[in-house]
Amino acid sequence: MLYIANDPIYCHPLPTGPNGEPHRFPMLKYELIPEQLLYEGTCSNENFFSPGTLDDRWILGVHTRQYWEDLKQLRISEKMVRRIGFPLSARLIERETCIAQGTIECTHHALKYGVSMNVAGGTHHAYPDRGEGFCLLNDVAIAANYLLENKLATKILVIDLDVHQGNGTAVIFQNDPRVFTFSMHGKDNYPLHKEISDLDIALPTGTQDDEYLGLLTQTLPSLFEQQKPDFAFYISGVDILGTDKLGKLKVSIAGCRQRDEFVFEQCQTHQVPVVVSMGGGYSPRIADIVEAHCNTFRSAQKMYF
Repeated sequence: MLYIANDPIYCHPLPTGPNGEPHRFPMLKYELIPEQLLYEGTCSNENFFSPGTLDDRWILGVHTRQYWEDLKQLRISEKMVRRIGFPLSARLIERETCIAQGTIECTHHALKYGVSMNVAGGTHHAYPDRGEGFCLLNDVAIAANYLLENKLATKILVIDLDVHQGNGTAVIFQNDPRVFTFSMHGKDNYPLHKEISDLDIALPTGTQDDEYLGLLTQTLPSLFEQQKPDFAFYISGVDILGTDKLGKLKVSIAGCRQRDEFVFEQCQTHQVPVVVSMGGGYSPRIADIVEAHCNTFRSAQKMYF
């Protein structure tokens, strides 16, 4: 069965953008995705679970104690708050721990069923000692460390196909050969300063379906063959869409779905369990965001179950 970590905690007031406008859609999608999947019958209530409580141990395996204590006490600097992009609150911290715990719990379902998914997550801009880009705690890094420490995996492949480079994840695992970080992202997009992943593919502005999918199909199979992972994390951001106001690429909704299907196909071919975190999506029409994200769930349900 497809197990999906739900995101029951929403942030209020809504976060604001650089011009003071509320980032309404990025938050609203977490409510609408489950509703759409239930409405259309792709999923039932039994597919969704609410994550438990995250142990500080797993946070401190990735993030510095000082940073975590500062978050809990709501005493991070105004400069960092601006870099994160969300107004700091206890509710926001609770939500971030819920997301990370959801990704941890997804790993157990993926080990049993091949795939599991988090409605939220993909917080790949969170560094060991700071947050930025709407990310406070790096859920994929926390869950990867959890697997390694519990000897549930020995080699992990992070497949980051959000339009923004997974800079925080790259730094966290830069000296850890047990985790291979692969990021395919927009060359001219945030972050301005890119970190060094184990493999980075920087795409030019305006990249369309054929070029995007061509590069992915040339790259991903060889990574599985060379790295021989026994677990994968997939950040399936839909900010690669041509409609995305922050993405700068020109991938269609159909192309985005083909991307998801190819990633799942490769995981199945190489018998590698995968946990999927949703990543970003900032199209002006909320329907475009929800449709593209729901396609990821539809593809998993169709291909695995």
